[in-house]
Amino acid sequence: MSSLLKLLSRITEILVARRFDTYIIGSGTDMFPWRIRGGKRCKLVIGHNCIMRCNVVFENENSYLTVGDRCFIGNGLISAAHGIEIGNDVLISWGVTITDHNSHSLKFSERQKDVENWHNDKKDWSGVKTAKVVIQDRVWIGFNAIILKSVTIGEGAIVGAGSVVSKDVPPYTIVAGNPAKIIRELGPDER
Repeated sequence: MSSLLKLLSRITEILVARRFDTYIIGSGTDMFPWRIRGGKRCKLVIGHNCIMRCNVVFENENSYLTVGDRCFIGNGLISAAHGIEIGNDVLISWGVTITDHNSHSLKFSERQKDVENWHNDKKDWSGVKTAKVVIQDRVWIGFNAIILKSVTIGEGAIVGAGSVVSKDVPPYTIVAGNPAKIIRELGPDER
C-alpha cells in the first residue's frame, strides 16, 4: 500500500472508530475502513492477520460483527442488524452476502414507508425479524453464496459457490444449492 493510501486509510479509520462503542482491529489486519457504514453504539472486533475487502453495514444500533484471526473476506457484503460472529481461519470468497435479518417486514403496512424513511436517514426495525449468524472456525464459503439470518455454519464446513444457506450446516460437511443441501461429509483426511 502506498504511503498516501496508508495515511488516508488511517484518517478514515479514526473517523469511523468514533461511531462505535467497541472498535478493535488486530495487528497485521489489512482492511479498508471506508467500506464500513453505520456503527452508532455498535461493536466491531476483527482479529489479527486478516484480509477484509467486504462492505460492512451496521443497520441497527447495538449490532455487532466479530471476526477471528487469519480470516479472508473478499469483496462482498456483511449486513448486521443484530450480530454476526465469524471464527478463526475462515475463508469467504468474493461476492458473498451475509445478513442477520430479513431487511423488511413481511407486512406491507409495516414496510410501506421504508423508502420515505431512508430519505430521512431512518429505518423502523420493529417488524423486521433478526437473528445472529455464526460461522465457526475453518469454514470456507464459495463465490456468491448467501448466508441468511439465524444460521450456524459448523466448524470446517464448506459452502459451495452460489449457494443460499437458510439452515444450519453441520461441521465438516459440504453443502451446495438453493436452498443449500448436504452434498457429503468431509473425511478425516480432508479436515
